[in-house]
Amino acid sequence: MHQPTPFQIAIPDTQLEDLRYRLQHTRWPDEPADAGWALGTNLSYLQQLTHYWLNTYDWRKAEARLNAQPNYVVHMEGQTLHFVHKPSTKQNAPALLLLHGWPDSFYRYRRVMDGLAEDFHVVIPSLPGSGFSSRVAMPVDRMGDVLVQLMHDVLGYDRFLVAGGDLGSLIALSMAQRHPARLIGGHVTDVGYPDHTTDFGALSAPEQAYAGAIQQWFFTHGAFNLVQATKPQSLAFAMHDSPVGLAAWIMSFMAGMGLGDSIDSKLGRDELLTNIMIYWLTETAASSFRTYQLNATQPPTTKGRNTQVPFAVASEAPIPGGVRLPREWAQRQTCGNVVQFHDMETAGHFAAWEDPQFFVQDLKDFATKVVK
Repeated sequence: MHQPTPFQIAIPDTQLEDLRYRLQHTRWPDEPADAGWALGTNLSYLQQLTHYWLNTYDWRKAEARLNAQPNYVVHMEGQTLHFVHKPSTKQNAPALLLLHGWPDSFYRYRRVMDGLAEDFHVVIPSLPGSGFSSRVAMPVDRMGDVLVQLMHDVLGYDRFLVAGGDLGSLIALSMAQRHPARLIGGHVTDVGYPDHTTDFGALSAPEQAYAGAIQQWFFTHGAFNLVQATKPQSLAFAMHDSPVGLAAWIMSFMAGMGLGDSIDSKLGRDELLTNIMIYWLTETAASSFRTYQLNATQPPTTKGRNTQVPFAVASEAPIPGGVRLPREWAQRQTCGNVVQFHDMETAGHFAAWEDPQFFVQDLKDFATKVVK
């Protein structure tokens, strides 16, 4: 069996000095008057964020907070997988695997891990190709296989709960198809979107409205998805070389999820920058982009047979002009296995980050329904 070893994050001073030099010598683009966020990341906002990054933000404090959690790495199949493992004080508590997406990281769950560890043995990996895991991208199905191996073969959990958002939701759905015997249940904030494989004639009226809103979102905000799914390496040169460029790219997606510069009040600049720093310092922008290309060429197995794995769905508060995920669509995507469905009042795409109190309670409520 592969043995995990304790891991401490220790970024060299030379790497931080290099970052500071790059930030100080940023060559700023121009911007049309009153552009706001309509054309992408707002220039004024990013200049203010960079000023804060240079003059106020303290990576060493963030690093100490990250190291205060029980971090581990394990070497599996020729690569390294990083994860936080926070066991509950309740010996018979169920295990819970928390999965992030892009452009967030394992840091997405910082605000909920202590609350969840009251009732669960919590495991939070850096997905392959991101964070402190190896820079080896994988498609969703392969990620699911590796993470099941982590939970069962490495950590010894025969069955477990899985929760995720964004890419993490797709991995949870893939696990339900490929490893149903290992899952107690899945908790997700999205269930995949209508696409070219969808029979639109079979959709209900709420599902049709949802599909239309998703299509509009992709036309308006989906550039990142198309570029990362088709030409990830072309993008990677700029994102790997410029920290401000990487921040702008990540912030553009945040704006597309309805946050924009309001993210300061929702998450705070220190939290936002720590997440960006995880990508920058680990040099995983390129490998995280390649995940999209692999999923485009090797579509995930997220539906098909009814494996009877129960799911809870906490639907995101819609962005302006958006439409809520209908329960009918959630049922369709989980083969009719939704046993809990709640509309979040304020939290959006980054639910555990935006409304940790709701997220923790919703997961605990779900566990009471499915843990025997």
